[in-house]
Amino acid sequence: MIILDYQDRRPLYEQVTEKFRTLILRGILKPGDRMPSVRQLAMDLSINPNTIHRAYMVLEQEGLIYPVKGKGNFVADTEKIKKKNKEEFVKEMKEVVNKGLDMGMEEEELLYIVSSICKEGRK
Repeated sequence: MIILDYQDRRPLYEQVTEKFRTLILRGILKPGDRMPSVRQLAMDLSINPNTIHRAYMVLEQEGLIYPVKGKGNFVADTEKIKKKNKEEFVKEMKEVVNKGLDMGMEEEELLYIVSSICKEGRK
């Protein structure tokens, strides 16, 4: 489920946080799904349980997961978070598009650039 990149300069907890954030926001982990236990995930990844605990704390602060005493951590309903993220994205995209227009780019060129980026996929 999660693969860490030991060549990445970011701390391991940030990598774990990012991987789970992606799984949750893409809907791969559904609301109510139980997260792996801290101990089990730490053993599976061969890292310190405190690293997993820290990642889970960040995810909880972001509202992506919630703890249930004695039962573990569970995926939260993320619809409000997704909506907020999309609104922020649209705001950022408007700024980038306006910057392109200010530079003299045409709508077709901007659309081509966005289309090309989507075809490339994530890198």
